[in-house]
Amino acid sequence: MAHIISGTALSKTMRAEMAAEVEHLKESHALTPGLAVVRVGNDPASISYIKGKREACAGIGIYTTEHILTADRPEADLLDVIEQLNDDPAIHGILVQLPLPDGFDEQTALNSLSPYKDVDGLHPVNLGRLVRGEKGFLPCTPHGVQQMLERGKFDVAGKHVVIVGRSTLVGRPLANILSQKATNATVTLCHTGTRDLGSFTRQADILIVVTGHPNTVTADMVKKDAIVIDIGVNRVRDPSKKSGYRLVGDVDYPRIKNKVRAITPVPGGVGPMTITMLLHNTIKSAKRLRGIG
Repeated sequence: MAHIISGTALSKTMRAEMAAEVEHLKESHALTPGLAVVRVGNDPASISYIKGKREACAGIGIYTTEHILTADRPEADLLDVIEQLNDDPAIHGILVQLPLPDGFDEQTALNSLSPYKDVDGLHPVNLGRLVRGEKGFLPCTPHGVQQMLERGKFDVAGKHVVIVGRSTLVGRPLANILSQKATNATVTLCHTGTRDLGSFTRQADILIVVTGHPNTVTADMVKKDAIVIDIGVNRVRDPSKKSGYRLVGDVDYPRIKNKVRAITPVPGGVGPMTITMLLHNTIKSAKRLRGIG
């Protein structure tokens, strides 16, 4: 049976560390890290995600505000809100909740953020710094995966890491993070155009999957004693559940867990780490903008 890499447990530990750091900033520097969340429309999933983020912020003492625009407002109104937050000294991080409704260009919104308050790490300046190996905000989910490997004592140096999924949100930035000199992994990036995916995944010492499709990777596609990080979250029908569905990842967890060295569960794996790294970036931004540390 594989070791279960719990993002829930690691998040609890890291958030306790952050709560102590926030308390220190308040007492020693009169500084309360502030996060602004901008939402357009009433997408139920977005509302739920934002609620979780605000609760996480409150749990460690970060100040939050929420700015809500109806989906029929012009894109210029969204850009005005972002500009105001860019100039607000009480706000150190700005999160534009994605996806945006039709009629709004996500890239335009992200590009309008101050890169110094881009705590999601998605502004071109921060992505460029990542590629160049310079200091900046790392995207939250890839950074969370890196922390799970590092704090779990899963050394990636010299290992073959195979990532299935090339999105700009996760796959590509994660490949950059793990192939930096500080981590020193050899990274293969697979995607929908990869022929014979299993021939690559079976080579992986560490396999990371983020495709958005259940059972993308089955047990025969993973080598014995590999480490598997499953980032996917998918709803599948399950009449036995009150909700009528259950959450699964992108790998065949019930069969793979009996073969590999370690694996993340879904839920309770990478998911909690994404929010945790958002908190981390907000604190980091507050200190940087104040010139602390």
